[in-house]
Amino acid sequence: MSNFVDMPIARAINAGLRKAMAEDPKVLLFGEDIAELGGVFRVTEGILNEFGPKRIMNSPIAESGIIGTAIGLAMRGYRPVCEIQFDGFIFPAFDQITTQLAKLTNRSEGFLQMPVVIRVPYGGGIGAVEHHSESPEAYFAHTAGLRVISPSNPNDAYWMIQQAIASNDPVMFFEPKRRYWQKGPVNLDVPPMPMHSARVLREGNQVTIATYGPMVNVALQAAEVAAGEGVSLEVIDLRSMSPIDFNTVIESVKKTGRLVVASEASSFVSVASEVAARVGEQAFYHLEAPVLRVGGFDVPYPPAKLEEIFLPDADRILEAVDRVLAY
Repeated sequence: MSNFVDMPIARAINAGLRKAMAEDPKVLLFGEDIAELGGVFRVTEGILNEFGPKRIMNSPIAESGIIGTAIGLAMRGYRPVCEIQFDGFIFPAFDQITTQLAKLTNRSEGFLQMPVVIRVPYGGGIGAVEHHSESPEAYFAHTAGLRVISPSNPNDAYWMIQQAIASNDPVMFFEPKRRYWQKGPVNLDVPPMPMHSARVLREGNQVTIATYGPMVNVALQAAEVAAGEGVSLEVIDLRSMSPIDFNTVIESVKKTGRLVVASEASSFVSVASEVAARVGEQAFYHLEAPVLRVGGFDVPYPPAKLEEIFLPDADRILEAVDRVLAY
């Protein structure tokens, strides 16, 4: 019998990290203020007391140094888990991630494995200033050699962080920060599915909504509203932005004939763009309408008082649903 426990996403990640550390002494955690403080979002709270300062360490405020250290540790057989404090702080480490971490296994013809996990709290909805609410996942999904994933619920958070740590490839683990304290059941015994598989969260037959991370709840809200108006929406949580489980999306589109792809990130040159393009290539004759994208506007992330206008909501998804149904 499976063991279910209700917990928020932040606590589920914490529990997953603890389990991975207990099972493998080579798993190390480090980042800015993650030890005594437990990180700015308290995701690593209490881990120092359990595993000590040799397993979880504070780093200098130097993101390039954080990733460079992780690469060196991986070369010596460790499985480092780094925290980048906020999404917009990742860019000083961009060169280390994209030209070193992502390339070393290929460069060494497989001799060097890079089992590095980079935890990135991302997205808006917390009323923060510039560089604290961005969605930079497309930069990394575009980079060959990186795996890019994002949980939308506590159960996925608990299992996907463990799957990421177990991977011998570098994994960008994007954590939807405005969902950190969203509670849900966690099955402590049985993983839900492979790390890169998409999941149909709600079945429907008129329009497919494909999304991930912080937008999953918004899509489910839109589906609930649409159901009250007699419109049946199928909601897919992609869970992985690289690689993407296109088969699940295409099978859904073959049933519904319509697709809306939603994300907080700008839709221009995005994960949503790639999903739209691939469905256009592989399910063209099943489409009854063009694929539409719903995302943040193509502007820098706005001040906190404007972020509710910037972030896509259920109404913007439903407006796109109306448009695809009108064809």
